[in-house]
Amino acid sequence: MLINAIRGHCAEFGLIAPQGARHADDLIEQARQAEIDTLPDLARSALLSMAWQLDALGAQIHDLERRLLAWHRQDRASLRLATIPGVGIITATALSATITDPSVFRSGRELAAFLGLVPRQNSSGGKARLGRISKMGDGYLRKLLVVGATSVIRRARTSDAASSAWLKDLLERRPARVVTVAQANKTARIAWAVLTREEVYRPMAA
Repeated sequence: MLINAIRGHCAEFGLIAPQGARHADDLIEQARQAEIDTLPDLARSALLSMAWQLDALGAQIHDLERRLLAWHRQDRASLRLATIPGVGIITATALSATITDPSVFRSGRELAAFLGLVPRQNSSGGKARLGRISKMGDGYLRKLLVVGATSVIRRARTSDAASSAWLKDLLERRPARVVTVAQANKTARIAWAVLTREEVYRPMAA
């Protein structure tokens, strides 16, 4: 939000930079160096104040990431979860901290349902129809798994690994958004198995 605010205010004075968070520093430097007829002192002061807030926030994020990594390294469940494709340190620590007792779920599908990653059932004329995902349960974990699934699908498009065949086949028949949710559902079920069996993830053999 801060970066977008800085970018928007700078644009009003003709100061622009390529898209992406890493280019925010370019805009801030332009604001520092801009002539007064381009950027009035009051506007410069406001922009540099936001830049200071951005630096402070970056330092806090770095400290949190360092502490999170330390916690991850001493938590066996988190280390096992991080062996699953699409599950990084943030997702692994979040899953480990939230699902402290995987036995409360009778199956991986129950965990996926808890996270809202299964289709909502609608009944009409005595027939059950599957609609969009329910989005029930923990929205934060669901979002992390969907983001991770997106990266798995991106790699699968150019991979010859046996584990990518299922995704490639699904992508030929379903929209990418549907496939992403299906992969997130699969990841949730794998996570349940990893937590329940206390084993690392083992990829499917070719």
